[in-house]
Amino acid sequence: MFKLILNQPKNLKNELFSGLTVALALVPEAVAFAFVAGVDPLIGLYGAFMMGLITSIFGGRPGMISGATGAMAVVMVSLVKIGEDHDGLGLEYLFITLLFVGVIQILAGVFRLGKFVRLIPHPVMMGFVNGLAIVIFLSQLGMFKSTTITDGVKEVNWLQGSELLIMLGLVALTMVIMYLLPKLTKKIPAALTAIILVACITIFSGADVSTVGSFIRDGGGEGISGGLPTFESGTFTEISFDWELIRTIFPFALILAAIGLIESLMTLNLIDELTDTRGNANRECIAQGGANIVNGLFGGMGGCAMIGQSIININSGGRGRLSGIIAAITLLMFILFGASLIEQVPIAALVGVMFMVVIGTFAWSSFRILSKIPKSDALVLILVSSLTVVFDLAIAVFTGIIVSALVFSWENAKRIRARKYLKEDGTKVYEIWGPLFFGSVQVFTSKFDIQNDPEKIEIDFIESRVSDHSGIEAIFNLVVKYQNAGKVIVLKHLSPDCVRLLKKASKTFHPIIEEDTDDPRYYVVTDQVVMED
Repeated sequence: MFKLILNQPKNLKNELFSGLTVALALVPEAVAFAFVAGVDPLIGLYGAFMMGLITSIFGGRPGMISGATGAMAVVMVSLVKIGEDHDGLGLEYLFITLLFVGVIQILAGVFRLGKFVRLIPHPVMMGFVNGLAIVIFLSQLGMFKSTTITDGVKEVNWLQGSELLIMLGLVALTMVIMYLLPKLTKKIPAALTAIILVACITIFSGADVSTVGSFIRDGGGEGISGGLPTFESGTFTEISFDWELIRTIFPFALILAAIGLIESLMTLNLIDELTDTRGNANRECIAQGGANIVNGLFGGMGGCAMIGQSIININSGGRGRLSGIIAAITLLMFILFGASLIEQVPIAALVGVMFMVVIGTFAWSSFRILSKIPKSDALVLILVSSLTVVFDLAIAVFTGIIVSALVFSWENAKRIRARKYLKEDGTKVYEIWGPLFFGSVQVFTSKFDIQNDPEKIEIDFIESRVSDHSGIEAIFNLVVKYQNAGKVIVLKHLSPDCVRLLKKASKTFHPIIEEDTDDPRYYVVTDQVVMED
């Protein structure tokens, strides 16, 4: 940590203030997600602390903030309930599952699966950003509700009258401060200043507003005061490790690991774009996995990257690892020593900060480009945004990738062409243009007139690329059909890897593949193929 401080003397102030701001914003988020998961608020806060500290130090994306997240909490609630219904060990089920989650995520990093996030199309990325912005906005609307208990019955209602007006006024004041302050000076962190000013107004005026403390108590918690995380020995002593347990928790572990990696790696990509730098996806996978294992061992609820807090950090000037470390340690200090002070912070100030995050996160340019981009891309963008809100991030991203891949395959399937001409000796030449793969096999096969073609056929792949086994199989079937018709066929300008696979598939191809050619284009194409591989 000392090395981090020494390496960033010029940015130390920004890192410090960014970390403090993020820590304040983490408190209600971690508490809210703990309630969603059905666990104690302290478990959510411990999770945010351990996730934030470990990923900030060892992660692959400086400036990115990790903690307890809603995307994982909605899965955890079912897991905790199963554990409680089975033998009253809901928390122990959660902690042991986090160990599996961590191992899966570490393996993803070790086997370098993080690089596949680069294959996510831009419309999916924009849909992801828009969907999460909407989810963040909708999650803040819950702060505009109040809880009352009448005759032992808890009722949750929307704020009304003066309470609603005060809440809206404080939220608006926070947003105005954050908007105007950077125009006057950028030396003072806007988000932190807004939170402190609004907190001072409510505290010194004695206004009856919802605070972090009242929010926790309304949700059933007792506060954020606590000690250091301790080793959860009950995870290993109270649970019987057998096949039934693994069969129960492993599907949850896979889902949680997938959601955590997708949200973390896509947030990493977004921060890369915002900062014009490049993070290490595989290293981030390993750090996320390690953090979740520590959470499972020391009683946190686990988590992944948080896009809202990451945007707050970046916009506040936190670009290095130090801001995330400060945020995590500050959060721990709140738990150990500053609970009474932090519990007085008005929820309205934190809601205002998150609303500004929503405004900054949402890709407003998507409205402008919807009519200019291909209809398929516009469909994917809207689809991913909608599914993120209705279901969850994993379903939305997987669906977007599948739809984009199908559209790409369909479009490329139509691009294969065959130019035909006769040589002086009567040989018919088919010059193939376009990619030959599973989607274009049918169109490729339809280009040939086997019965009416002359005795000698030449198929030239100079402008084509055989991309998969389906393409190779199509060539094999075509050769067999021509040979069964008693005709001579020659294949030219196949790429080296395709030649190798065809010859390996059948001895039939050995005499019909022509590799010696004087066409200078052949050498250019094959060299290019080798470079691309």
